[in-house]
Amino acid sequence: MKKIIKKKEFGVFMVLVALIVFFSIASPQFVQARNFFNIAKQIATVGICSVGFSFVLITGGIDLSVGYQISLDIVVTAVLMNSLGVHWVLACILGMLLGTGIGLLNGLIIVETHVAPLIVTLSMMTILKGISYLITGGLAIFKFDENFVKLGQGMIGGVVPISLLFLVAIIVIGIFILNKTVYGRYFYAIGNNVEAAKLSGVNVKKIQLMAYGLCGFFTSIGAILLLSRLNSAQSSTGDGYEFNCLTACVVGGVSSNGGKGTVLGAVIGCLIVGVLENGLAIMNINEYVQEVIKGLVLLVAVVYDTMSIMKNEKVKKIKSINAEN
Repeated sequence: MKKIIKKKEFGVFMVLVALIVFFSIASPQFVQARNFFNIAKQIATVGICSVGFSFVLITGGIDLSVGYQISLDIVVTAVLMNSLGVHWVLACILGMLLGTGIGLLNGLIIVETHVAPLIVTLSMMTILKGISYLITGGLAIFKFDENFVKLGQGMIGGVVPISLLFLVAIIVIGIFILNKTVYGRYFYAIGNNVEAAKLSGVNVKKIQLMAYGLCGFFTSIGAILLLSRLNSAQSSTGDGYEFNCLTACVVGGVSSNGGKGTVLGAVIGCLIVGVLENGLAIMNINEYVQEVIKGLVLLVAVVYDTMSIMKNEKVKKIKSINAEN
């Protein structure tokens, strides 16, 4: 199993390298050190959110509300700091509690009602969108504490973005949860076969709830960093982030059918999406053409994932028949 994961990660990494080489040849601006650090800043939020998103996918679920979770987290944190005068540290903590609560609410509805995660989180996306617009009235919120702004815009030694350190820390935590804790094994077990997991004594509801809670928690951290980087809050800020997270995870080898994938793979997928967006923008490719390309990338990744699963199942059946004979 580990060998397969390493092979998949290596293959995805080579795609990343190929993209970097292509854009480096196509545009000299792409290879500038400043641009690479700019990419790191841009992908910090998607990367952090993708870690939590990968937990949900691995358990066989999905969370389409991530984009407007980001919007609501941003808006509420901004209002706390700007309008209510709450210290930025406390405002961030309350923002993270809100994000975690939304994730847990998603999970609770899913495990208690057995409604498909796609429907629940799609509905939640609309609800969160409405709430965020009700709070702001569609207007942007500006002016935050300078120390808060440094989280997303600051550099260590004038070189390394502070947001990159947050991303690395979250990646390490995500890898630890999946690879070094019993809960990580349960995530995979549920995603592979939920009934078998139940028969093995796994508290499926609890683990699924944990996956959605962690997704909401990591999403809130990504949202706070995004607010700090943009230095403004708008209700539309998170729109489309669920698509970017899904694309990053699936491209990185996290199966949309559950049970397979790694945090490292999801992050490499995130880098691919970030490099692709940045390279296309530098080449002045039309924005709508960029959307078409990103959609095609996701489609190819999902089709490849599904066909790989079907192929593996076919091989297993053939081996089983041969063993019986």
